[in-house]
Amino acid sequence: MKTQNLNQTENKTEQQIKDMVRERYEKVALQDKALNASSCCGTTDSSTEVYNIMSEKYDNLNGYNSDADLGLGCGLPTQFAQITKGDVVLDLGSGAGNDCFVARAETGETGKVIGIDFSPTMLKKARQNADKLGYNNVEFREGDIETMPISDNSVDVIVSNCVLNLVPNKKAVFAEMYRTLKDDGHFSISDIVLLGSLPKALQEDAEVYAGCVSGAIQKEDYLNFIKEVGFENITLQKEKAIFIPDDILQKYLSEGEIKEFRNGSTGIFSITVFAQKNPSSESIKKEIIQEQKNVCSPNSGCC
Repeated sequence: MKTQNLNQTENKTEQQIKDMVRERYEKVALQDKALNASSCCGTTDSSTEVYNIMSEKYDNLNGYNSDADLGLGCGLPTQFAQITKGDVVLDLGSGAGNDCFVARAETGETGKVIGIDFSPTMLKKARQNADKLGYNNVEFREGDIETMPISDNSVDVIVSNCVLNLVPNKKAVFAEMYRTLKDDGHFSISDIVLLGSLPKALQEDAEVYAGCVSGAIQKEDYLNFIKEVGFENITLQKEKAIFIPDDILQKYLSEGEIKEFRNGSTGIFSITVFAQKNPSSESIKKEIIQEQKNVCSPNSGCC
């Protein structure tokens, strides 16, 4: 079992956690995509047992660009986001630009796509990708998603892929999303949530936090935050269980602890959730893609 002392997240301030995650993602931006996809959101804890622990394939979506796909996501939020021509789309934690470019294919030349990221290396990569593609309506801004550099009531659709789990103050992010969305605007975001408690060693480890898992919160709390800031029509568009291979867990847990973890009631899930801001009773509400539950087990090919 791997012992972590200096890297524990216990007792760290929110700013220290954010700095830790930023440092990790600066490195992730320069890693090989295969390493990112075979790990938990690009941490160095890669697995030889299962490929693509969390990420899903984008290559069948219009606008997909392989140079912008670092294999860091846990869903396909842009596939469910109901983006229409001319929309202003905001991507939280835009990385190398993958979801922004898919969104751009939906909103077209008359729309606008804005990506926010706090990693200078990621932003540089995203801007280089946009320049190669010749997109003049895709913009990348440096900033924190708890205090977005975005005007009030200016965005039609928000997307995000496996990012909010990395942020200590998740409710602040949802409040910012509410502020920046126009009335009748909506979001579709993919993220990691929990059912039950993680083993203490996983909860406290910095590497696992940066890898999305230990920064995740209970599914019920996550959905309640969305409701508390004022969103309506909250709907799960997709949900699947995440299987963490033994060769990753062995770095943190003993054999007995792994067995207990496997046999317990704890579940780690990727969800894609939709919600609207101030939906007009007079307008025709957008059709919501209903919940789809796909449980992902080892060697099933669904992860």
